[in-house]
Amino acid sequence: QVQLVESGGGLVQAGGSLRLSCAASGSPSSINAMGWYRQAPGKQREPVAAITSGGSTNYADSVKGRFTIARDNAKNTVYLRMSSLKPEDTAVYYCNALRTGLVYWGQGTQVTVSS
Repeated sequence: QVQLVESGGGLVQAGGSLRLSCAASGSPSSINAMGWYRQAPGKQREPVAAITSGGSTNYADSVKGRFTIARDNAKNTVYLRMSSLKPEDTAVYYCNALRTGLVYWGQGTQVTVSS
């Protein structure tokens, strides 16, 4: 089992920045990819960014150039640095982790961007 706990969400004005963190515990060894998804009200959950254990990254087109995902394998923590935030980035952000074919999810953290 892997437990994921997100932190760092909040309210920010458009153009501002936030950094989300996601700490893995339980049995975090052998976690392959970790990533972030988000879900806005009335919309489906969508992928935002992902990073493998080797450091390869992937981003949704909507966040490229504004968001940066990073991973500290020693701390079993993944970060999402969000800059130039827009009101349309408002959503609950979820961390996930892929380990031995199973996907684990955090509880989510709210990010609200005011115009």
